[in-house]
Amino acid sequence: MSMEFTSEKLRRVVMTVAGVTASGVAVGFFNYSAFGMDPFQVLAHGLWNLTPIGYGTFYTIFSLLLFVFTLVMDRKKIGLGTVINMFLLGYITEFFSWLFATLFPGGGFFFRLIMLLIGITIMCLAASLYFTANMGVSVYDAIALCLSERTPIKFQYCRIGSDVVCVVVGFIFGAQVGLGTVITMFFTGPLIHVFQEVLAIPLIRGRNPITYGFRKLYLTLKKALRQRRMKRRIQKNLP
Repeated sequence: MSMEFTSEKLRRVVMTVAGVTASGVAVGFFNYSAFGMDPFQVLAHGLWNLTPIGYGTFYTIFSLLLFVFTLVMDRKKIGLGTVINMFLLGYITEFFSWLFATLFPGGGFFFRLIMLLIGITIMCLAASLYFTANMGVSVYDAIALCLSERTPIKFQYCRIGSDVVCVVVGFIFGAQVGLGTVITMFFTGPLIHVFQEVLAIPLIRGRNPITYGFRKLYLTLKKALRQRRMKRRIQKNLP
């Protein structure tokens, strides 16, 4: 029993670290594409434009301020994922933004579009690992969660509201807002759900994601075919 618990806990830690790291890589793709960033990064980059320090250092300071707010509002939202996000994400983003700009200077429109799509995919995959591991949320996610728990407003509306505020403020201070921002705001939810079902949940349960995914697809198709046959039988029996 103890060994199983340790094994699951280890998987959660690995998924959390991998998720946060992949999130930083994804933002690097976003930055290179120049099609805009996710709402929180829009806010962070906009405020960063007002400072003379590196983005990694600024992001850590900014996250610490939000961390204090989260700690006061609800310390249960704080965990390993929160701490790793605060102290690693900014520097990972800064490194990969520099790396892509160095490796692929002056990329054309279609190449940047491909980089954007790769970034969105990685971000959704990272979020599925990070959320499923359930070892603390980022300070930005915690704000919407705390507001939804303390007001009659549902979480999704609190999140949309916080996203809109972030985009507006970040845009005012010179951050890039574009196609990537819009896609992130409205279309990443379904893709995150897909990655959770076919990758993150099997991993957290210690299963092979490929085998699990194919089995789930098979059972889904089997259920759909059964429902279709039943529907046809009912229609035949109708007068």
